[in-house]
Amino acid sequence: MLDTPFSFPDGDHYPIYLSETGTGGIRLSDGGHTLMHLSYENDVDKFFEGTRNVLMEQTIAQQRVGYDPDKGAFFVDASMEHLADAVFRLGQAITRVYDLTFLNRSHVASTFYDDLQERIKSVIPEDKIKRDYSVPGLPGAENYLVDFFIETKGTPLFLYGVPSRDKARLVTIFLHHLIQNRVDFDSLIVFDNQEEIPRKDLARLSNVGGEMIASLNAEDDFRRKLMRKAA
Repeated sequence: MLDTPFSFPDGDHYPIYLSETGTGGIRLSDGGHTLMHLSYENDVDKFFEGTRNVLMEQTIAQQRVGYDPDKGAFFVDASMEHLADAVFRLGQAITRVYDLTFLNRSHVASTFYDDLQERIKSVIPEDKIKRDYSVPGLPGAENYLVDFFIETKGTPLFLYGVPSRDKARLVTIFLHHLIQNRVDFDSLIVFDNQEEIPRKDLARLSNVGGEMIASLNAEDDFRRKLMRKAA
């Protein structure tokens, strides 16, 4: 095992192991320790879904690092003369993978929608959910997509995610267009953090929108309201 200056925020050093390859080179590997370390405080499966998975794949590709799914290990194959370069490439990749834990939904809206979809699926059967739904017969429907259409026994439910002020304004416009065209629907609006939406924007949205959930972290409120709406 190599002793390197790389370490996790808690002070643990990256374990980087050396082994010989069948072609006479060497393989540097984290031995699966990175994902194990992440699992202490994170659901590792989330790193292989949606936007997080795309970002992780981009990260290891940029550093020319491989991933062994059977061992859950990141690795680099190199020759001895390129050992130093390989160490830094692997170290850089591990650092950037770990940095995905700091990925904030308010900074990267697409992860908010991934998380929102997972939360919906925990309450509603997947076959009753459609993402980016185009309303049949609506003028310019392709420009007024519904974040999540949820099939119900009665009035269809249109669920919108609002991670930012800009999206709050956009949803206001969308709902107003639906109302103007007399579309039969019920709506549920889920904020990343309602407190971050300016009062005037929130008031406009409240005038055209249905029930609201102040935060995606309000799990009990989310489940209760969604189950009632989807009944």
